[in-house]
Amino acid sequence: MEITELDEILGKGEDGRHQFKSNITNAESLAGEMVAFANSKGGIIIIGVDDTGKVIGLTSKDIQRLNQLIANTATNNVKNPINPVTENIKIKDKVIIVVHISEGTDKPYMDNNGIIWVKCGSDKRRVTSKEEIRRMFQDSDLVHADELPVHGTTENDIDFKYFRSFYEREYEQKFEDTGIPLIQLLRNMNLAKGYELNLACLLLFGRIPQKYKPSLIIKAVNFAGNDPAGIQYRDNIDITGNIKSQFESSLAFMKKNLRYTQQGRNFNSLGELEIPKLVLEELIVNAIIHRNYFISSPIKLFIFDNRVEIISPGSLPNNLTIENIKNGISVIRNDILTSFSTKEIPYRGIGTGIRRALKYYADIEFKNDIEGELFTVTICRH
Repeated sequence: MEITELDEILGKGEDGRHQFKSNITNAESLAGEMVAFANSKGGIIIIGVDDTGKVIGLTSKDIQRLNQLIANTATNNVKNPINPVTENIKIKDKVIIVVHISEGTDKPYMDNNGIIWVKCGSDKRRVTSKEEIRRMFQDSDLVHADELPVHGTTENDIDFKYFRSFYEREYEQKFEDTGIPLIQLLRNMNLAKGYELNLACLLLFGRIPQKYKPSLIIKAVNFAGNDPAGIQYRDNIDITGNIKSQFESSLAFMKKNLRYTQQGRNFNSLGELEIPKLVLEELIVNAIIHRNYFISSPIKLFIFDNRVEIISPGSLPNNLTIENIKNGISVIRNDILTSFSTKEIPYRGIGTGIRRALKYYADIEFKNDIEGELFTVTICRH
């Protein structure tokens, strides 16, 4: 690390990626900090600096002891072990230690007491909810929300007429000719476990998915003005049903509430939608397919006078960045859902959706809120 970079970090103070310690003697405390960074987005512990960023420095004996303590703690007090990188840096005639901890690939990590820590601002907090722990397993590609069985569901929750039509169209075989009971066929298609439907099946073919998962809705609001806290709105609807129904209803809501412009056409012509339909399709599909289904929160589709916002639960997965998705790089979060959705809604599954949307409408902004676990697409209205 360059001295100028270190000075800048010290000048800004502690935050979610940087922790200051005047000294460390307790392996258990150090393990908690390491676990929190490994379970979050990684970070740096700077030892030999007080809470205000003032350089105190370390003795040669401290440096030797701390390097040994860091190595032992990372191996013996963190489960699973991690590999921090340390630097001894001389600044203002004093020596400090900078410990680099990368985001872990085997989450969730925990200390010797079995406590899972994550960063919360400049501090850390315990993780206690099953939902959050499942999201960590998802980050490690060990568990996917769409493959988990939904407690209480049975084959009777399937929209059988719709499922049969899908099956016969895709597999070119009459359902009755299979000679296989419905629940067994669903298991064969990776849509059920035991006698319960998994989440992908409920979302794709369920009669009323929201009966078991009330948060699986899209809240669509056309506000009067530009303030999301405003109480006046022109239109408001909770969109329910399966994925195909939600996609079609979301698109219909947009087409109903956005403007149509003549764009040089005859005055009596219908005109063109102010935001191209293809753009809306790509972004709505993206929100439905790639949202984090471990988070019990609805997708939000907000229309303001100056913009449209599509807000999905869950930040970008697996270190994916906004620049990545603009360049066509994608990571599939919901494997089963994705594989079937390409047949039901206009989703290609090859990472080109965002690029295509930007090609036809450049005024689109993206915000990846890692701490808030939200991904927001903002489409400016002209």
